[in-house]
Amino acid sequence: MYKPANIFKTQLFRVSSLNTLSIVVRIAGGLLASKMIALFIGPSGMALTGNLRNFLTSVDAFSTLGLQNGIIKYTAEHEKDDCKLKQVLATVCLSIFATVVVVSFLLLMLSSYFSSWIFNGNQNYSWVLQLLAVVLPFYTGSLVFVAILNGFGSYKQVIWINIFGNAAGVVMSAILIWQMGLSGAFWGIVLSPVLVFLFSLFYISKQIVLSNIFKMKCFDKHLLKKLLSYSLMSLVTALLGPVVYISIRNYIVEVDGAEQAGYWEAMGRIATFYMLFVSTLLTLYFLPKLSVAKTNKETKNIFFSYFKSIVPLYAVGLLVVYILRFFIVKLLFSADFLPMTDLFAWQLLGDFFKVCALILGFEFFAKKMTSAFILVEGFLFLVLYCFSKIFISVYGSEGAVMAHALTGFLNFILLSVYFKIKYKTL
Repeated sequence: MYKPANIFKTQLFRVSSLNTLSIVVRIAGGLLASKMIALFIGPSGMALTGNLRNFLTSVDAFSTLGLQNGIIKYTAEHEKDDCKLKQVLATVCLSIFATVVVVSFLLLMLSSYFSSWIFNGNQNYSWVLQLLAVVLPFYTGSLVFVAILNGFGSYKQVIWINIFGNAAGVVMSAILIWQMGLSGAFWGIVLSPVLVFLFSLFYISKQIVLSNIFKMKCFDKHLLKKLLSYSLMSLVTALLGPVVYISIRNYIVEVDGAEQAGYWEAMGRIATFYMLFVSTLLTLYFLPKLSVAKTNKETKNIFFSYFKSIVPLYAVGLLVVYILRFFIVKLLFSADFLPMTDLFAWQLLGDFFKVCALILGFEFFAKKMTSAFILVEGFLFLVLYCFSKIFISVYGSEGAVMAHALTGFLNFILLSVYFKIKYKTL
């Protein structure tokens, strides 16, 4: 018989506890950064930093070829086979290095174009893209190193990297915002991941011989072909996600004004804070386990563990967030942001369904279900975009979170039905 007290004795609880410390640090840092943005930049500046963050999501995926989940899977599978592991690391790192060179070049050459698209026609911030091009190798390196450590099951090291990197990055960003305003916020967003690289380099150097990751003789084009199936899945999200979110944000500006777009962005920032626990725990703990699960029964047990231990706690947390929404807005931002409290109910409802569906969505990556993932992801982004346009035109910025709730519900139903059919024993 399952006893609730038993969870305190599990590896999941130990990982969750340390992960909670990491989340507390990130939330505290996010609180400070959000407060600085609210005080020194305001809602309109919040919207612009949101656009830049969305763009960086695409840059993350394209510069790493979207291979992070693939790196975790193949590193976990071949951790005990030194020869295979060297092939994985060399194939990944050499391929990504070549891609980073291309992406950096494009950022430099097209900086004015990207600036105009990201910042609502303003080309004066082309320097932000040029700066990103220069630091991109370090940025990408941190993502790759953390993915390798995840594959090794080095949960503690990954969490400490997140703690140290985020704490240092937030302090730097706060100082830059204080001294330079909006430009300082852009500097902080672009430079903070470089600090994560330094910490990840320290830990990864204890696990592997760094010179092995760039050996051409270990490069395996057949392995690269397998990895690229993960690339396709990640790149679809990286392409569609930022385009959809930037389009929604710009449409809110057009229909309801820049301040309302800032409120929507601020709501998204709060959601990011409380989503951190589940998303990082999924990547750290559940994805490696799903990757090595061989039978439907093993997969079922992993799903069941998630739904009985994580989802109930998350639901309670969302209820607390809703009850304290006025306090949270004043604490994280300022009284000027209080109109955004109208967005909480729909946002929290959508996030509950999103969390319920997350473990199912990770199964696409764990079992390399590329075609199914692309079809589902494309459909959901289309639903989000279309209904956001419809609802925003009627309800203003609140329409965007209504579309988010509808999309989250459809996502959960769709994935539940799909895996119920695929794994009949589930």
